[in-house]
Amino acid sequence: MTENKNTGNKGEEMASVYLTQRGFQILEKNWRHKHWEVDLIASSKKNILHFIEIKTRTTMKYGYPEESIGKKKMDNLRNAAEEYQYLHPEWKYIQFDVLAILLHPHEQVSYFLLEDVYF
Repeated sequence: MTENKNTGNKGEEMASVYLTQRGFQILEKNWRHKHWEVDLIASSKKNILHFIEIKTRTTMKYGYPEESIGKKKMDNLRNAAEEYQYLHPEWKYIQFDVLAILLHPHEQVSYFLLEDVYF
């Protein structure tokens, strides 16, 4: 497994803990349909279904983690969300979020949650 994949997997596990501590209920991890994938699907106390893209980095060499999310990624997230909502029509309200995690060596981990991302 590559170092980037290891970092991504670690970030997704950390994201699950972080979001659960903030009142989210994790419904799905790495949910797939066709070639689309959603890192985390969660519900909030406000009865909103959240489609969450997780980006994790160990260095600022290439910028902030959230800066690496492009239009194609967001289009794929939207397509996956449409399919998930088709399969689960009980959800009336959805939201797209991005959780950026920076794993600083020898420092505290930083989390940056961008809620209700519009694209």
